[in-house]
Amino acid sequence: MKRRDFLTKLPALALPFVINGTYFNILADTLSPLQRLAANCPNDRVLIILQLHGGNDGINMLLPVSDYDRYYNVRANIAIPDKGARAFIRLDSTLANTDQIGLHPDMVGVKSMYDQGLVRMIQGVSYENHNQSHFRGRDILFMGGGSSDYLTSGWAGRYLKNNYAPDVYPADFPNANMPDPLALEFNDDLSLVFHQDDNIPTSIAIDDPESFFDLVDTLPGYNDKPGIDARGIPPASVANSPYGKEMNWILNLEEKSDEYHSRILQVYNKGKATDPNISYPVSYPLNAPKQRVKNPLSAKLKIIANLIQGGSKTKIYLIRMGGFDTHAQQVETTSATMGNHAALMYHISSAMRAFQDDLKARSIDERVLTMTTSEFGRRIYSNGSYGTDHGIGAPMMLFGKGVVPGLSGTNPDLTQDNVAMQFDYRQVYASILKDWMCVDASLVDNEFGILWGNYPGRGTTLPIINNNLISSVNDFVRDRFYMNNCYPNPAVNFTDITFYINTSCVVTISLHDSTGKLIKNIVSETYPVGESKVSVDLREIKAGMYFYQIETSYFKDAKKIVIQK
Repeated sequence: MKRRDFLTKLPALALPFVINGTYFNILADTLSPLQRLAANCPNDRVLIILQLHGGNDGINMLLPVSDYDRYYNVRANIAIPDKGARAFIRLDSTLANTDQIGLHPDMVGVKSMYDQGLVRMIQGVSYENHNQSHFRGRDILFMGGGSSDYLTSGWAGRYLKNNYAPDVYPADFPNANMPDPLALEFNDDLSLVFHQDDNIPTSIAIDDPESFFDLVDTLPGYNDKPGIDARGIPPASVANSPYGKEMNWILNLEEKSDEYHSRILQVYNKGKATDPNISYPVSYPLNAPKQRVKNPLSAKLKIIANLIQGGSKTKIYLIRMGGFDTHAQQVETTSATMGNHAALMYHISSAMRAFQDDLKARSIDERVLTMTTSEFGRRIYSNGSYGTDHGIGAPMMLFGKGVVPGLSGTNPDLTQDNVAMQFDYRQVYASILKDWMCVDASLVDNEFGILWGNYPGRGTTLPIINNNLISSVNDFVRDRFYMNNCYPNPAVNFTDITFYINTSCVVTISLHDSTGKLIKNIVSETYPVGESKVSVDLREIKAGMYFYQIETSYFKDAKKIVIQK
């Protein structure tokens, strides 16, 4: 193939490359407006979009505990049990009874992050007149429109295009202020979410991305002699024609590809030093089909952590995770807690747990927000093939220190065939744009709001992002893990210490003198969820002022006690 033939077949630029066997694309044409966003946003925050490709079964991910009997009846062949070693995990005993949720038993990591104030659950996310089609559903979520819209641009690309004057691309990029692409996608093609109108399209699929740069460098014509079809440059007579301008644009992009490739490898290598105690999960440890055993997220999330720590200014990452179209064999016929969906839940939960730990160890955890999205949920009723069919509403999860931890919405009505919409997905997007990406509210509500289309609650946001990171998390944890004042106090021979925990864990309580010296180990054992009471024998303790301390993996607290004799 001649070089000019190769170039004319490129509809646009997606620059794929490989790091540690994982490749992703540079979303080049969104750089100009995204650069404007970074310049106007007084932070270095990052958004990660985790796309659950195929339509996730939200009901077996977040079980409706308050209506468990009906849940079991409508999907008996795939229902997660409420008893035994593989019973569902109760998320939060402090929630109202109608809101009580049980997590899939393989979502231990999500439970621990929730208890640390790092997770927001949003129930019943969808849009009006959902037709339950994979392709149409994904297009709508990516375009940021409604069921009757057919747009060729995505919500991120369109917003940026319409609200920030674009610089000249590729001539002005990369530059000293913005050496990195601001959107990176781990995929073999580019998603609609980043596309823009009235511009050269920004998508190309490379079957063998690992050899992409070698392919470009070795194409015939690369070393053409000057003046003899040099690199396919059009003759001067057509240089200002539409053909000439587009050809020069493509050739300029070619020169930029090596610059971005080198820069990304540079920041990746700079950020590779990690805490040796942080271990990303490799595989699902229980029974699952072969194609579901390997964790598809770990390597990608670790690359993102490396890039951020290495100094990358990339603003948005997108990761696609497939396997959620579970019409059949969603679970094993011998165990509803294992199989395809169980492995997927484990992969998300365990990889995100490791990712958050990694970000914290690198001291960059306050900069990163991760959002899950799926084109639809599944039906309330299971089918006869141990699976579920296309539905409507589905839950979303947000991870990170910047979330308002907790739950939005309530459990679905299981007397219906489908999960009803409680929140329009564009409310979630608008909330992230305003409160996380620091976009001016008037631009989202008005100027960009017009492009959302008309939908219930347009322009309204949800209380899901909190910029007061420390107090938000601390208040959440203290409402779910706490120790009461002991009684009696002052005490003579005995006192009772009561405490509340939101997850079963080891609780250690000890008594210390005013200097901090350990006087007595009171207890150190595993306690169940809820309130517990420990009676303390003080008969051998001298009179004076002391401190009793409680410690778990989730919180630590100390209070004063006076002992009298």
